[in-house]
Amino acid sequence: MKTIRPPQLDAAERFVWLTGRLLERLRFAHLFRGADRDRLLAALRVYQNPDGGFGEALEPDFRGPVSQPTTTYMGLRLLDGVDAFGDPMVRQACDYLASITTEDGGVPSALPNVADYPHPFWWSPPKGKPRGALPTTAAIAGYLHKHGVEHPWLAGATEFCWQAIEAFAERPAGFGHQYSMRGALVFLDNAPDRARAEGAAAELGRLALDRGSVALDPLAPGEVHYPLDFAPVPGTLASRWFDGALIERHLDALVAAQQEDGGWTINWTDWAPLPTLESRAWQTVERLATLRAYGRFAI
Repeated sequence: MKTIRPPQLDAAERFVWLTGRLLERLRFAHLFRGADRDRLLAALRVYQNPDGGFGEALEPDFRGPVSQPTTTYMGLRLLDGVDAFGDPMVRQACDYLASITTEDGGVPSALPNVADYPHPFWWSPPKGKPRGALPTTAAIAGYLHKHGVEHPWLAGATEFCWQAIEAFAERPAGFGHQYSMRGALVFLDNAPDRARAEGAAAELGRLALDRGSVALDPLAPGEVHYPLDFAPVPGTLASRWFDGALIERHLDALVAAQQEDGGWTINWTDWAPLPTLESRAWQTVERLATLRAYGRFAI
């Protein structure tokens, strides 16, 4: 069994120091060195705009300062990862989400003003009438349910998620559909109706495996999604999709995937140097968090 030992963690820390923003450096220090999270939360606050949404390239691939739904998801994901959902940033973000909700109860992945700033093609908002996006809406709603946050936005978003998830089989397996599945899983892991969530997750798993949406080969190249992308911590509904031996093989491969520079790579399009470095630093912290959650730290 491959594990992360002190020299590997030290190398990852050096990589984050060399390539990460202050945010990643403080995340690493809090999660893996026991540093207080107050400075991390203070750093994150800089990315929150007066409207309550997050911007300023918190999601490295969108280089604009303005609030975006996906960037706001990233802020809430970070707060979830450090158990800080009691921070006022959360309610402010919910107020922002309520201001951009579409008629179907969801929030889009991106707003039209994305076009005013540098971004890759996959950040371009869909043409036509704005509509909710499952990856963003479901993940955010899932975090709010997980932490017991009450806000008027959540009821409509929850109904949107149920309708979109239970109609997933009718959708074609187009570009990025794995991200919809991954967002849906955050929702299903935390939705209050547990019986309904477990049934929906089982059906989602059947679809994912039947459609080849999961790369079962840990060395599969390209922009693929591995079992640990769907089940980044043990005990989630998606972890039921895979047998233990497969998860162990992917954990071994994830340990071995640490690069000579100490970081982990990304497997989506490298479209500009700085977003790639910032994404790698974020990804390095995420990969280490998964490995520790599965008991792969020999520290």
